Amino acid sequence: MDPTPTSPPESLQTTLQTARKSKRLSQLELALRMGVSQRHVSFVESGRAQPSRELLLSWLHELQAPLALRNVALQQAGFAPVYRGSELADAVLAPVRDALAQLLQAHDPMPAMVMDAAWNVLHMNRGAQWLATTLMPWLADLPPGQPVNMIDAMLHPEGMTKHITNLEEVAPALLAHLRDDASVVPDILPRVEQLAQQLQQRLGKRVLTPWPRQMAPVLTTRFATRHGELAFFSMFSTFGTPQDITLASLRVEHVFPADDATRAVLTAHLSQSAG
Repeated sequence: MDPTPTSPPESLQTTLQTARKSKRLSQLELALRMGVSQRHVSFVESGRAQPSRELLLSWLHELQAPLALRNVALQQAGFAPVYRGSELADAVLAPVRDALAQLLQAHDPMPAMVMDAAWNVLHMNRGAQWLATTLMPWLADLPPGQPVNMIDAMLHPEGMTKHITNLEEVAPALLAHLRDDASVVPDILPRVEQLAQQLQQRLGKRVLTPWPRQMAPVLTTRFATRHGELAFFSMFSTFGTPQDITLASLRVEHVFPADDATRAVLTAHLSQSAG
């Protein structure tokens, strides 16, 4: 897994301007946070001044730039990258793998899975495997070890979005989430926009309408299945202050039943499989 963006911006100036605007900060606001003049921020962003390594690291920290993008900016400025990108299988990440395994096991039989920033599924617990194959039976026919990408799974003609009964409610939030991730991992943007086109074809202009004013505390996704309607909401876990690009890209999705009927179906079927 290579967590470094393959299509970085062409210049340091573009990188810094794009990162600042993504956080909706003015040059003055950023300058005040860093303790420098707005004039200096303007000069660096226009290429009229070159930041020191220390200032650039502080700049990127204030913008909460992804670690991979920080490396890109450092290299664009002529400095060596700071952050490494380990493979999840590396020995140095053994404690991380143990922690992820504990999280997945503790959440079982409720679904949980580990994904990277490109929505590649790295690990699933029993509950997630059951739910995935219930919604997308064709996944069971994939060769052993073949990775699953959730964006590709949603684009598939028999993908999970086909079974969402409240797609009009879910689609805007899903696309917003995916487009936010695409700002960090540009390689997924074409598939994200392809999914947006598919959703718009199914929903028409409704997919682009604002969310309703009266919203539930959490967004519930409802699926039509052979077991009846199943309803879920999700929480995400990430590593605090990661210093490795791979760790910064990882997240655990914890899926919870939104009603007693869904919980009963999951518990019954996974208890049978355990027996």
